[in-house]
Amino acid sequence: MDDYEQRGKNNFLYVRYQYHGKFTPQNFLFNANLQEFSQRVSYLCNLQTLGKLSSQECYEQIESLWQKLTQSFEALGIDQKDVNE
Repeated sequence: MDDYEQRGKNNFLYVRYQYHGKFTPQNFLFNANLQEFSQRVSYLCNLQTLGKLSSQECYEQIESLWQKLTQSFEALGIDQKDVNE
């Protein structure tokens, strides 16, 4: 597989959307974390639907991802009022 095909495959599997919010480095980084979270949750749900993961295991992995996302939000020091604007 040449480099062009590999990039196309990666763009298909790991879609990234533009950031349209109020730009700050913290908001931009959190948006990337949020996109990664949603993508991983989607994969976990698909694996659970196909019977590759149990419901409990899927729930635990999503819970772990949620805790990491919450920690990143707090570590970035994003102001709650900025989120609501």
